[in-house]
Amino acid sequence: MQPKARHAYVPGLAALLAVAVAGCSGGGAGDGSASDSKPGGPTSATVAQPGKYRTLREACGTVPRATIKEMLPGTATLPETQQTKAYRGTPSVTYDTDRRVGCSWKADAPDASHQLVIDLERVVSYDPAVSDADRAQEVYAKQETAADLPIPGSGDGAGDTGAGDTGGTGGTDSPAGGPSDGSPSATGTPSTKDSGSGSGSGSGSGSGTATASSGAPGTSGTSSTSGTSAGLEPRVLDGLGDAAFLDDALTRSGSATQRRTVSVVFRTSNVIVTVRYSEQPARSSAVPDSEELQAKARGLARKLVDQLNA
Repeated sequence: MQPKARHAYVPGLAALLAVAVAGCSGGGAGDGSASDSKPGGPTSATVAQPGKYRTLREACGTVPRATIKEMLPGTATLPETQQTKAYRGTPSVTYDTDRRVGCSWKADAPDASHQLVIDLERVVSYDPAVSDADRAQEVYAKQETAADLPIPGSGDGAGDTGAGDTGGTGGTDSPAGGPSDGSPSATGTPSTKDSGSGSGSGSGSGSGTATASSGAPGTSGTSSTSGTSAGLEPRVLDGLGDAAFLDDALTRSGSATQRRTVSVVFRTSNVIVTVRYSEQPARSSAVPDSEELQAKARGLARKLVDQLNA
């Protein structure tokens, strides 16, 4: 009788051990570790680095007072109270100052009127595989292409890049009125292509800025780079940020006076900056000096690069 009892006990113990082993195996498969190791899972994706700049400075405070005084000589003739207002500038209307800011200044003198507009856009990529800086380069490249810069050696003029284009300022004024990454607009203006309205909205200089861009609403003039000397034509600039170009447009308005607008556009990491500087002489026979305007616009652009890199 004892052998039979012991013989029946062994199979029962084996069955109990089998159940225990099966339970342990099932628990290991259900702890979620197996799903994390699947090829192509979320953890295997490469996320691009965010941009260097996470916010923007207040635009009207970026230009030193001495620079404004130099670029807008008419401010020296204004009464003190008006000088203070002129130096303060008019900020652009934007909905997100971390994404887009701008400011404009204007002053009239007996011999000429001057206007300065700056626009700063921080580009953000919403594609995890594309960095903010790469996305900003795409936006900048579109602006440079839209500027239709002359091809060096094309025979379309003299200088290192040939003669100017006929769409001058319109191309450089296209950093877009809002974020250029497909996100909701961060500014109240549709585009800075409207000769400063994007960055100088509310500056009270609508008629003046309208003539800065060929084909702008309310203008009857045409834009060209006639009057620019060799080497001063619209061109790509070296040593200014990560990429930069300059545009120079001479516009004859309906009143027969000529207005020259120099635009410098540059990119540093994920920020694109536009400096637009215009002069309109009081006399119809006077032609604004391209070399002087370009030198001042480029000088300000370098100061803005230094501020961004500080």
